[in-house]
Amino acid sequence: MPRNRAAPFILGAGGLAAFLAVWQVAPSVGLVSSTLLPKPSDIPAAFAAEVRNGLWLEAVGLSLGHYLLGLLCGGTAGVALGIASGMSVRFELSLAWIVRVLRPIPGLAWVPFAILWFGVEQSAAVFIIAIGVFWIVFFASQGAIRGVDRELIEVADAFGFTGAFAKLRKVMLPAALPGILVGLRTALGQAWMSVVAAELFGVAGLGQRMTQASSLLATDIVVVYMLTIAALYGAMDTLFVFVQGRLLAYRP
Repeated sequence: MPRNRAAPFILGAGGLAAFLAVWQVAPSVGLVSSTLLPKPSDIPAAFAAEVRNGLWLEAVGLSLGHYLLGLLCGGTAGVALGIASGMSVRFELSLAWIVRVLRPIPGLAWVPFAILWFGVEQSAAVFIIAIGVFWIVFFASQGAIRGVDRELIEVADAFGFTGAFAKLRKVMLPAALPGILVGLRTALGQAWMSVVAAELFGVAGLGQRMTQASSLLATDIVVVYMLTIAALYGAMDTLFVFVQGRLLAYRP
């Protein structure tokens, strides 16, 4: 039994070790230039150098700032409008054509307007991140509210919860919460993608530092910041799963 429980960890660690070995060997034997693909053994020294000169901590702090603000703005708007459109057919119909026009437009297409409206500032990055997050959370919230069992609503009516707010607070929101949280968790990853896209046009942060390093062919530094983004996302996702478990503790 213990061996079976350890198998996923062993297989995962073995796969990662094999990947790192291939990565290490490819530049070492000349299959690819080490300038274009740095060896894994070069990454710790590059990371230590970035930490010593203060650039790593500064970039992380700046990116986390507009990441969290964009996630908050886009997530809050997505949840609110998604719930409203899920509860009201009239409101949904009033948004229908707006959604059809705006939904297919990618976040990067808003970059010129972000620069014109906000300049090359943190607020521009927050705007791009919020747009990237909004649609994911909006549709998840709308679908979760629509998916609430009609029998629960009838029971709420029977107990006197006839007002829309009372139904939302007592019945619909608790029932829809798992679906809304799924959308928010998906948005965590999308927001990091939007962070890099938003910083490519000059906003200071991880994306800008990656661009600076790539222009100097310092690919080891580029990998440092790629791994930094992966680590930050992993930490955010782990924290979110913990909070999600607490919020859904009432479920059997």
